[in-house]
Amino acid sequence: MEQAERKVVEEYPLRLRVNGCDLATLVCSPHQLNFLLAGFFLLQGFINSLDDILSMGVCADFGLAELRIRTELPQQLQPTLTSGCGTGITYNLPQNLLNHSRQRLRNYRSEELFCLMKDLQSLTEQYRSHGGIHSAAIGDVDGLLLFAEDIGRHNTLDRLAGEALFKGIELQDKMLVTSGRVSTEMVAKAARLGVGLIASRTSPTDKAIELCEQAGITLIGYLRGSSMEIYSHPQQLQVSGRH
Repeated sequence: MEQAERKVVEEYPLRLRVNGCDLATLVCSPHQLNFLLAGFFLLQGFINSLDDILSMGVCADFGLAELRIRTELPQQLQPTLTSGCGTGITYNLPQNLLNHSRQRLRNYRSEELFCLMKDLQSLTEQYRSHGGIHSAAIGDVDGLLLFAEDIGRHNTLDRLAGEALFKGIELQDKMLVTSGRVSTEMVAKAARLGVGLIASRTSPTDKAIELCEQAGITLIGYLRGSSMEIYSHPQQLQVSGRH
C-alpha cells in the first residue's frame, strides 16, 4: 500500500445575516465571497445594484457574513431547497420566465460556443487536481469574459453575476457554459441576467427545458468535443460542420 497526498475540495458553510436577521446558510467554496454574496442577492431580487448594499463584511473564523441592504426583506420568504450540490436555496424560483428574458431572435455560432467550452475546460485546474468542484463561464463572440468555480454549481452563477456587477460587465445575450447539470434554478438565474444560451457538458432536467422554451433561451447539453444536443430554440444557433 502506497501513501500519497491529495488535495480535497473545501466545503465552507457561510451564515448570512441581513439587516440584523438570519437569512440562510450557504454551503460554498471560501474564495472571493464578495462576488458570491453580491450575485446571490442580485439573483434573489433583493438588490438591483451595488448601491443597494450599504455594508458587507465577512468573518472567516466564524463563517458569518453580515450585510445591510437598502431595502427590507419580504416578511414571508418562501425558501426552496434546490438540486444544487450541498442543497442550494432560492427564495424566488419562478414558474414562468416570460417576463425575465427578451422575446427576440438571437444569433449564435457553434464555433464560438465550442471555443468557449474549451476555454472553460482549460481553466478548471481545481477539477483536474482533485475533483468535486463545478465551473462555469460567460462569453460572447470575442471569447471568455468571466469564469467561476465553486463546490455548488448554482453558486458559480451567483459568482459570475456578482463579478459582472462589480466590474460593470453587461451580460445581456451572452453565452453561459457550465460543467454541471442544468436545472430550474440555473435557468432562472441565467434568465434574470439576460443570458440567451446555456450549454453544459452534461444533461438538463425536463423542467429546465420547459423554462428555456418559455424564456427564449437556447439550451444545449452534452457539449463535448465536436458534438452536442440541442433541447430548445435551435433556430438561434448556426451550426457549422467544422469545429
